[in-house]
Amino acid sequence: MGFSSNGMMVGSSAIVGWMSGQTGIIKQYFLGGQTASQVMPDQGNLNITSSMVISQSSRTYLIFQLNTAEQPTSRLIYAVGQDGFLPPASSSSLTQHSDKASTTLNYVTGQTQAQGTPYARLRKSHGLLNMLGWGILMIIGAIVARHLKHMDPLWFYCHISIQSLGFLLGLSGVITGLVLNNKLGNDVSIHKSLGILILVLGCLQVMALLARPNKESKVRKYWNWYHYTVGRILIIFAISNVFYGIHLGEKGTGWRAGYAVAISFLFLIAIILEIRMRMRK
Repeated sequence: MGFSSNGMMVGSSAIVGWMSGQTGIIKQYFLGGQTASQVMPDQGNLNITSSMVISQSSRTYLIFQLNTAEQPTSRLIYAVGQDGFLPPASSSSLTQHSDKASTTLNYVTGQTQAQGTPYARLRKSHGLLNMLGWGILMIIGAIVARHLKHMDPLWFYCHISIQSLGFLLGLSGVITGLVLNNKLGNDVSIHKSLGILILVLGCLQVMALLARPNKESKVRKYWNWYHYTVGRILIIFAISNVFYGIHLGEKGTGWRAGYAVAISFLFLIAIILEIRMRMRK
């Protein structure tokens, strides 16, 4: 159980208890981040005067008293650890929780109210913009460029339009992600780094379009190789980062399955078109 200023885990002080055999153990932790090394035992800003852990009827109860000069924060967070994974006696380090919740407690009435996910709309916008921009439209644009060249110059304008829309949506997704990270302060360095890398690759593709040589140019084949390679790398990183972002956002199987179906459908179309193209040669 943690006391939070904003309803989030990071930056909170928490009281954690568990049963080790017949002995109840209770400790205070400072939740400095989302990694095990940032969850520090015997630290925090709670002044605990007395505490105990009781186990009855397969349930564990935490009982503690705080000494405070003013009313504690009303935003409380709760988390339940994984079955069979108790903190080791040597380090008291915690494993990732299996479930969590956030509530607001009215200290006068004793009533609690469940809290929704902070910045839920911003989170959803970030995910949808990046998923649609980098993770879907970029793939569609690549399919158009690969398999519709017999419809010249229509394929080119379709390719440019789709990729431009994907880039703008993806850019908006990266911006919302940076804003979200600034508000939440979560440690998502890998996801953030991949997002910036994808944006850089997208910018390189835009710059490549501006420097596109004529078909008769001797360097056109090198430009084509560069454009194809960067585009494929971008798509691979984009798909990976979308799935990783769904994992970080804890959106569950719904989002993951939906995106997997969309990607599978696009790849199936690409495979069918590739087979048809090779059969015509």
